[in-house]
Amino acid sequence: MTRLCRTFQTAPAAIPNDNSAKFLVSGLTSEGFQTPDWLVPDIEDGTAPSMKAEAVDNIVEHVPDHADDFAGEILPRVEWAYDDADARERGIEQVTRLAEEVGQELDGFVFPKVGRLEDVRDAAGVIADAERDAGLSEGALDMAIILETAPGRSDLREICQFAAGSRLSALVFGPVDYTAELGGRALNGERPRWDGLLEALSNETSAADIVSIGGPFDQLFHERAGVTYYNAEGYADQVEHEATIGIDGSWSLHPKQTTQANRIHMPTTEELERDLHKIESFNEAKREGTGAVVVDGQMVDEATYKNFANTVKTVRAIDETHPAQTEEYYHDDLLARAMDVELIFG
Repeated sequence: MTRLCRTFQTAPAAIPNDNSAKFLVSGLTSEGFQTPDWLVPDIEDGTAPSMKAEAVDNIVEHVPDHADDFAGEILPRVEWAYDDADARERGIEQVTRLAEEVGQELDGFVFPKVGRLEDVRDAAGVIADAERDAGLSEGALDMAIILETAPGRSDLREICQFAAGSRLSALVFGPVDYTAELGGRALNGERPRWDGLLEALSNETSAADIVSIGGPFDQLFHERAGVTYYNAEGYADQVEHEATIGIDGSWSLHPKQTTQANRIHMPTTEELERDLHKIESFNEAKREGTGAVVVDGQMVDEATYKNFANTVKTVRAIDETHPAQTEEYYHDDLLARAMDVELIFG
């Protein structure tokens, strides 16, 4: 089954406002293309140190009210750091309380700033302990980690291999902390893109059959001639680059980014039509006893077929979770073909 995570939207779980849960509730009640596949109530960097306890309170109070109607998955980001015992202790307390009080409504937890493989094992153990103490079934809560440290990057392959048979389901790139840890510089206001790391992340997570997610794009708004406008073009460029190299989803900091990333990581009408046509033509050839077929000048064999099948499986996964999105995006006949076509391979 295709694990859907086109969008990984972090939302501060508490802000200095009369309604401190404003952004959390906004994410939980989002609709249409503004609904992220993964909503990440943020207790870590997105919440001020003085408000972290309130952030946990807000999750406990509001998630049960909205979880049943929320189409995506909910995974709070707790505090954690491979080199900070106090942060790890706070993270243990946060996971323990949330599992106990709202564990049935959550899909897992996100751990930032993990170190080497042993640190990832420790984080997984924290969830296992909390899950058991809360009386949840074994494996009920997944784990995603943010790759943003030098030790974590050094053990990238081993960490991904650990995912087999474990609760680790996703790796997320955290470029800000990674750049800082390596002593990188934001020359001309621009951080490095870390293309080599992203390509390695795509490769290793694909080999381990887990999800990869790109880093945040924090240049949300531009100002020119006294007018402030949303930087849609800059974010789209980053998400398209991530999609091109096989990164499964993108980090979102704002509902406008979620709308963009959901669409960019969704097969276009033209892609779906093209790949369905080639699948249907290949299926017909197989029924006639042919091993390969040329469709629109391209030879379609088992290998290329699997690429086309991925398009269909992605659309099916989106339709299962967000039928309002597929209904808006595809015309009825095309969507029906995607649901009905037989996938021989993959």
